Amino acid sequence: MVRVEPATGDGLEAPLKLLEEFLRDGEPVPETLVATLQEVVERGDLEVLAAYEDAGAIGVLVLSYRLNVSAGGRFASIEELYVRPEARRRGAGKALLEAAGERCRARGISYVEAQAVEEAATFYAMAGYEGEEGVRVMSQSYPL
Repeated sequence: MVRVEPATGDGLEAPLKLLEEFLRDGEPVPETLVATLQEVVERGDLEVLAAYEDAGAIGVLVLSYRLNVSAGGRFASIEELYVRPEARRRGAGKALLEAAGERCRARGISYVEAQAVEEAATFYAMAGYEGEEGVRVMSQSYPL
């Protein structure tokens, strides 16, 4: 059975390992980023939710809370959602989205967005997420 818990402090280690596997090819997140992440989580601007089974962490969702003028208040953005391939189709992703929804409702947030690659669009649609008409994600990188 899948259980979802918010991760804070030292509890961030297991979900971060999953994100390192998925996003960084196993390369560790820099310690300075880990410290900043802990501060932002403690401040309540970001939540890290971890899905567990008996064998340990199998999924992670990073939820960011932000102000938005056009929305007239706060909204939430799913920054990362990852479930280990061998644990997929067992309810972990759904449980993470449901937990994120509960956290948002508790904060009075009714709008949650997620940027999804094509392979994940069906998953989000099955969970009730809808595409935004006329919205295209644009990005730019700056050299540091």
